[in-house]
Amino acid sequence: MAVSDDAFRDVMSHWATGVTVVTTCHDGEIHGMTVNSFSSLTVEPPLVLFCADQSAHTYGLVEASGVFAVNVLSAGQEELSNLFAGRYPERDADRFAGVAYRQAVTGAPILEGSLGYLDCRVVARYPQGTHTIFVGAVAAAELLQPEAPPLLYYHRRYRQFRDHR
Repeated sequence: MAVSDDAFRDVMSHWATGVTVVTTCHDGEIHGMTVNSFSSLTVEPPLVLFCADQSAHTYGLVEASGVFAVNVLSAGQEELSNLFAGRYPERDADRFAGVAYRQAVTGAPILEGSLGYLDCRVVARYPQGTHTIFVGAVAAAELLQPEAPPLLYYHRRYRQFRDHR
Protein backbone atom coordinates (compact mmCIF):
# COMPACT_ATOMS: atom_id res chain seq x y z
CA MET A 1 0.00 0.00 0.00
CA ALA A 2 1.41 3.39 -1.01
CA VAL A 3 1.56 6.23 1.49
CA SER A 4 -0.24 9.37 0.32
CA ASP A 5 1.69 12.62 -0.01
CA ASP A 6 -0.69 14.24 2.48
CA ALA A 7 -0.23 11.53 5.11
CA PHE A 8 3.54 11.70 4.75
CA ARG A 9 3.57 15.51 5.02
CA ASP A 10 1.22 15.46 8.02
CA VAL A 11 3.46 13.12 9.97
CA MET A 12 6.64 14.96 8.98
CA SER A 13 5.12 18.31 9.99
CA HIS A 14 5.17 17.02 13.56
CA TRP A 15 8.93 16.48 13.46
CA ALA A 16 10.52 19.56 15.05
CA THR A 17 13.67 20.76 13.31
CA GLY A 18 16.11 23.57 13.41
CA VAL A 19 16.25 25.89 10.42
CA THR A 20 19.35 26.40 8.29
CA VAL A 21 20.27 28.20 5.11
CA VAL A 22 22.65 26.24 2.91
CA THR A 23 24.78 28.55 0.77
CA THR A 24 27.29 27.94 -1.98
CA CYS A 25 29.29 29.65 -4.71
CA HIS A 26 30.44 28.63 -8.16
CA ASP A 27 32.25 30.72 -10.78
CA GLY A 28 31.42 33.93 -8.92
CA GLU A 29 27.73 33.12 -8.47
CA ILE A 30 26.39 32.77 -4.94
CA HIS A 31 23.07 31.23 -3.98
CA GLY A 32 21.35 29.69 -1.02
CA MET A 33 18.24 27.87 0.12
CA THR A 34 16.45 27.19 3.38
CA VAL A 35 16.99 23.62 4.56
CA ASN A 36 15.64 21.73 7.54
CA SER A 37 16.73 18.31 6.26
CA PHE A 38 20.17 18.71 7.81
CA SER A 39 22.06 16.59 10.33
CA SER A 40 25.46 15.90 11.79
CA LEU A 41 26.80 12.55 10.63
CA THR A 42 30.04 11.91 12.54
CA VAL A 43 32.37 13.83 14.85
CA GLU A 44 35.48 11.93 13.81
CA PRO A 45 35.94 13.03 11.11
CA PRO A 46 33.50 15.96 11.32
CA LEU A 47 30.85 15.24 8.67
CA VAL A 48 27.37 16.66 8.10
CA LEU A 49 24.64 16.00 5.56
CA PHE A 50 21.75 17.83 3.97
CA CYS A 51 19.17 16.93 1.35
CA ALA A 52 18.51 19.07 -1.72
CA ASP A 53 15.80 18.92 -4.37
CA GLN A 54 17.54 18.21 -7.67
CA SER A 55 15.48 20.92 -9.38
CA ALA A 56 16.70 23.65 -6.99
CA HIS A 57 19.15 26.22 -8.31
CA THR A 58 21.33 25.82 -5.22
CA TYR A 59 21.52 22.06 -5.87
CA GLY A 60 23.17 22.68 -9.25
CA LEU A 61 25.72 25.04 -7.78
CA VAL A 62 26.63 22.67 -4.92
CA GLU A 63 26.92 19.84 -7.45
CA ALA A 64 29.23 21.94 -9.67
CA SER A 65 31.33 23.58 -6.94
CA GLY A 66 31.58 20.78 -4.40
CA VAL A 67 31.26 23.23 -1.50
CA PHE A 68 28.53 24.48 0.81
CA ALA A 69 28.04 26.22 4.13
CA VAL A 70 25.30 25.45 6.61
CA ASN A 71 24.14 28.62 8.38
CA VAL A 72 22.19 27.78 11.55
CA LEU A 73 19.48 30.40 12.00
CA SER A 74 18.64 31.99 15.32
CA ALA A 75 15.24 32.98 16.66
CA GLY A 76 14.06 36.14 14.93
CA GLN A 77 15.46 35.20 11.52
CA GLU A 78 12.14 34.05 10.06
CA GLU A 79 12.28 36.62 7.25
CA LEU A 80 15.74 35.39 6.23
CA SER A 81 14.43 31.83 6.21
CA ASN A 82 11.45 32.88 4.08
CA LEU A 83 13.72 34.75 1.66
CA PHE A 84 15.95 31.74 1.07
CA ALA A 85 12.92 29.42 0.93
CA GLY A 86 11.81 31.32 -2.18
CA ARG A 87 8.72 32.85 -0.59
CA TYR A 88 9.55 36.17 -2.27
CA PRO A 89 9.76 35.24 -6.00
CA GLU A 90 10.70 38.80 -6.94
CA ARG A 91 13.96 38.28 -5.00
CA ASP A 92 14.85 34.84 -6.42
CA ALA A 93 17.31 36.31 -8.95
CA ASP A 94 19.39 37.81 -6.12
CA ARG A 95 18.51 36.44 -2.71
CA PHE A 96 21.63 38.07 -1.27
CA ALA A 97 20.62 41.65 -2.14
CA GLY A 98 20.75 43.57 1.13
CA VAL A 99 21.82 40.49 3.12
CA ALA A 100 25.05 40.87 5.08
CA TYR A 101 27.47 37.99 4.58
CA ARG A 102 31.12 37.10 4.37
CA GLN A 103 32.85 34.18 2.75
CA ALA A 104 34.50 31.35 4.64
CA VAL A 105 37.28 28.91 3.77
CA THR A 106 35.46 27.36 0.80
CA GLY A 107 34.11 30.68 -0.48
CA ALA A 108 30.53 29.78 0.50
CA PRO A 109 28.63 32.71 2.06
CA ILE A 110 28.29 32.92 5.83
CA LEU A 111 25.19 34.89 6.83
CA GLU A 112 25.77 37.59 9.41
CA GLY A 113 23.48 37.21 12.40
CA SER A 114 23.28 33.44 12.14
CA LEU A 115 23.77 31.38 15.27
CA GLY A 116 26.77 29.64 13.76
CA TYR A 117 28.00 27.94 10.61
CA LEU A 118 29.72 24.87 9.20
CA ASP A 119 31.73 25.38 6.02
CA CYS A 120 32.05 22.14 4.05
CA ARG A 121 33.49 20.33 1.08
CA VAL A 122 31.32 17.65 -0.54
CA VAL A 123 32.76 14.16 0.00
CA ALA A 124 29.77 12.04 -1.10
CA ARG A 125 26.47 12.30 -2.95
CA TYR A 126 23.52 9.93 -2.75
CA PRO A 127 20.72 10.59 -5.27
CA GLN A 128 17.36 9.27 -4.07
CA GLY A 129 14.07 10.03 -5.80
CA THR A 130 13.77 13.78 -6.43
CA HIS A 131 16.53 14.68 -3.95
CA THR A 132 20.23 14.13 -3.34
CA ILE A 133 21.87 13.66 0.03
CA PHE A 134 25.11 15.65 0.15
CA VAL A 135 27.71 14.65 2.74
CA GLY A 136 30.22 17.35 3.60
CA ALA A 137 33.54 17.31 5.44
CA VAL A 138 33.61 20.33 7.74
CA ALA A 139 36.50 22.63 6.80
CA ALA A 140 35.58 25.43 9.22
CA ALA A 141 33.05 25.93 11.99
CA GLU A 142 32.20 28.81 14.27
CA LEU A 143 29.56 29.46 16.90
CA LEU A 144 28.76 33.14 16.39
CA GLN A 145 26.03 33.69 18.98
CA PRO A 146 26.39 31.18 21.83
CA GLU A 147 23.59 32.75 23.88
CA ALA A 148 21.04 33.06 21.07
CA PRO A 149 18.13 30.61 20.88
CA PRO A 150 17.70 28.69 17.60
CA LEU A 151 14.95 29.18 15.07
CA LEU A 152 12.74 26.08 15.06
CA TYR A 153 10.14 24.74 12.65
CA TYR A 154 7.25 22.55 13.82
CA HIS A 155 3.76 21.85 12.47
CA ARG A 156 4.28 24.15 9.47
CA ARG A 157 5.20 27.18 11.60
CA TYR A 158 8.28 28.81 13.02
CA ARG A 159 8.70 28.24 16.74
CA GLN A 160 10.98 29.23 19.57
CA PHE A 161 12.02 27.62 22.80
CA ARG A 162 10.18 29.12 25.75
CA ASP A 163 13.30 28.72 27.85
CA HIS A 164 16.33 27.63 25.89
CA ARG A 165 18.81 27.76 28.79
